Amino acid sequence: MNDMMSLGIHRVWKDLLLWKMHPLPGTQLLDVAGGTGDIAFRFLNYVQSQHQRKQKRQLRAQQNLSWEEIAKEYQNEEDSLGGSRVVVCDINKEMLKVGKQKALAQGYRAGLAWVLGDAEELPFDDDKFDIYTIAFGIRNVTHIDQALQEAHRVLKPGGRFLCLEFSQVNNPLISRLYDLYSFQVIPVLGEVIAGDWKSYQYLVESIRRFPSQ
Repeated sequence: MNDMMSLGIHRVWKDLLLWKMHPLPGTQLLDVAGGTGDIAFRFLNYVQSQHQRKQKRQLRAQQNLSWEEIAKEYQNEEDSLGGSRVVVCDINKEMLKVGKQKALAQGYRAGLAWVLGDAEELPFDDDKFDIYTIAFGIRNVTHIDQALQEAHRVLKPGGRFLCLEFSQVNNPLISRLYDLYSFQVIPVLGEVIAGDWKSYQYLVESIRRFPSQ
């Protein structure tokens, strides 16, 4: 449904979120309402790539090492993520189940944890995470202010909050086309593909009620 509704562009938006985040090895990430794992998996790929580049730079700086010494350098590393970790927190047990299944199927195991929890009352200590992300989830929170307070509480001093969400269209012509597509097409797609008109009607309405960018 996400691919159908956005013509696949939601994948680009999520990639851009990671580019904006630019996490370094050792980053502790909390992804709220992220049960499907889309942000978590991108994060793991990104920090693993960063860590591998760092390893290569270090080895190039020690060009006189033997192959045995190079292999030992890699074995001495704690993990391929450089100490990074992502905790996925979602209030929906079924969404977490889907995420876990995807993680197993795609080979994601290290540096990943799944927690059942409410954005308005997070089950984590203060000052625990470097980054907090919430993608297409905060407009479904009943008390957004409370969720933001919780985000601030669990972030370390200097930590970052990144929210990916739908926004309002400022161009009047595009806005009319967007409204037509949203109210006339998306609920129909929801009925045809997911057998669920009401949820996608709610999706459109919740976007309109959400504060502007």
